[in-house]
Amino acid sequence: MSDDPAANEPSRRSPVGTLLLSRVLITWAELTVVGFGGAVAGGAASGPPQLVVYFATVLAAVAVFMYNVDRLVAARVREAT
Repeated sequence: MSDDPAANEPSRRSPVGTLLLSRVLITWAELTVVGFGGAVAGGAASGPPQLVVYFATVLAAVAVFMYNVDRLVAARVREAT
């Protein structure tokens, strides 16, 4: 037997797992909004402005993805320290 009082306590579920699921859903929703917004703006433009809108949409999608990954990493580091 262990003399550690924490050994008898039931293990608590990590909030990072819940945070991961919510971040995935938020990221999916944000990417969907960015994609549809880019499609609408790209459909309204034609020629070279359409290409600029496409590049802006890709840049916004990457920014959304990287922001959400950063939030997950920050939460994991905060939990580890």
